[in-house]
Amino acid sequence: MTRAACSRDAPYRPGETALLLIDMQRIWLEPGRNPAHPDWGAEHYFHHTTATRAIPNQQRLLAAARRSGVEVIHTIIRSLTEDGRDRSLDHKLTPIHLAASNPAALPVKELAPVGDEILLPKTSSGVFNSTNLNYLLRNLGVRFLVVAGIMTDQCVDMAVRDGADLGYMVTCVGDACAATTAQRHEGALRAFGGYCWIADTNTVANRFASLGQQA
Repeated sequence: MTRAACSRDAPYRPGETALLLIDMQRIWLEPGRNPAHPDWGAEHYFHHTTATRAIPNQQRLLAAARRSGVEVIHTIIRSLTEDGRDRSLDHKLTPIHLAASNPAALPVKELAPVGDEILLPKTSSGVFNSTNLNYLLRNLGVRFLVVAGIMTDQCVDMAVRDGADLGYMVTCVGDACAATTAQRHEGALRAFGGYCWIADTNTVANRFASLGQQA
């Protein structure tokens, strides 16, 4: 294997690349819906950042991925049951519960799945811990995993670290992620940067486009 193939920014390959969007749900992204922070208005740092940067950048990533045949996977926090009895202990203690029938658990309309894109409900911070994502990625032949979403310092962090440990070449699209403060966002990128390639939306969208040209 060449040195380039072993670097974290190694070129993506057609049929081996997936885009994973993490927790881009109405309950967290629509001001006033989050029961833990009902006072956060549209101008709060988190909502302003997601509305003006993270969501538009993820729209660009989605468009480029869909045009180029990159596998798209969405994960959301949602229980399999109405009473949440299947939740992780951490989510019971926090508490976090979105019933299977709750429409606020779904992705915001700008990022809604289309066609047969995979939507995985999870009940832990780490998507690899409470879903069959690893099994799915192996079945799909994915080696390069591109991650974006919220929160940078929580669920995104765990997806990056766990993905790297499981043997995926992980890219985190830094300007397509967000946390509750700029400090937490930037601190997380610095903390898990050793597990992935941290890139920007323009770079990754261009890489996706080049995959479409190779197909």
